Amino acid sequence: MATTHYHAMSVEPDIGRPLVFAFHGTGGDEHQFFGLARQLVPGGGVVSPRGDVSEMGAARFFRRTGEGVYDMEDLAARTIKMVEYVEAHKSLHPNVPIFGFGYSNGANILASVLMARPDLFDKSALLHPLITWDPGQVSGLVGKRILVTAGKHDPITPWKLTTRLVDWLENQKAQVTLEAHEGGHELRQSEIQALAEFLNT
Repeated sequence: MATTHYHAMSVEPDIGRPLVFAFHGTGGDEHQFFGLARQLVPGGGVVSPRGDVSEMGAARFFRRTGEGVYDMEDLAARTIKMVEYVEAHKSLHPNVPIFGFGYSNGANILASVLMARPDLFDKSALLHPLITWDPGQVSGLVGKRILVTAGKHDPITPWKLTTRLVDWLENQKAQVTLEAHEGGHELRQSEIQALAEFLNT
């Protein structure tokens, strides 16, 4: 079963509530955002998988050869695996809204899944994403609600790449909200507040 592709923490949604996928950053695990997801979406279900790639002991969702230098072949394979995982969980919850949010490496795998299968998520939040490749045109993103958050002085995810991603999403006709602060790679309360509003409106 594709639902067992990853070790994960999960809880079923209450009737009529959404199912939220939470994707951790490099070195995080299934615990990193599980509690936050439950707090942000009361009564919502949560699926919080642990990345199955180890980088010197730090869990990730796909391989890289350096900071911001991705193994694109591995990313493609891991994206297919994650698509299967989300699909399998989604099939168990027909007619339930499916939301996703991820931070850093988690935002990158979520973005890659969105580009491959934009139909899977009803709302997606990309917290400090670093998309270094040109995804081309993705017609299925028309009207999709997407939140992007960032630090304008983030040494890991340069601001110019964040704005390039936002421009690309808008060119695909997605409904994009941008929340930025003057700091770096850290998650700030303003981002959490923006995420809470995004997931509940």
